[in-house]
Amino acid sequence: MANVMKATNTRRSWRATFAPPDPQPSLRQCDHPGCRHDAEFRAPRARDRLNEYYWFCLPHVREYNSAWNYYAGMGPEEIEAETRKDATWQRPTWPLGMQGNKRHFTFTVHDPFDFMDKEAEEQQRRKAHAPATPEEEAMKVLELHGPLTLAILKTRYKELVKRHHPDTNNGDKGAEERFKCINQAYNTLKRGMTSGQMDSD
Repeated sequence: MANVMKATNTRRSWRATFAPPDPQPSLRQCDHPGCRHDAEFRAPRARDRLNEYYWFCLPHVREYNSAWNYYAGMGPEEIEAETRKDATWQRPTWPLGMQGNKRHFTFTVHDPFDFMDKEAEEQQRRKAHAPATPEEEAMKVLELHGPLTLAILKTRYKELVKRHHPDTNNGDKGAEERFKCINQAYNTLKRGMTSGQMDSD
């Protein structure tokens, strides 16, 4: 009798089976006094030791962070200076155009069509053709220049009154008109100075 071979449908599974890794023991214990929980969270030790850390469990790191005050122990002036430095990312600053009071910078604008020069010329032209103010006209009448004080104004007024008074010029009509202009100019400048519109000492 011939041998009968039985076919089998058994298959081998080539899937690898992995066992879950064993939990690693914590290398740190919470730094909070009396706490024996694992420490997974770090917190800086002090303002001047930001690279040195305490290690806490979650409840204690929350407690530490809620009580943390970076500016503790600092006066108002120190806090203001620190916040000013924070505005520039703790980097030194200098006035515009100057670095360390040693280097000076000049800023130029590339202007191939001379637009800026033309604008400056136009401003000068407008200024030259602008009508004079009453105070400027009064200064011309009294032949005054430069900074003006009330004492200078009175001294100049007395000089011109003596020179152009109608009584000292035998009733000359030109002197009389000149005298009126001097009085008007004097009153204009005096009114401007007393009202604070002009500089006075």
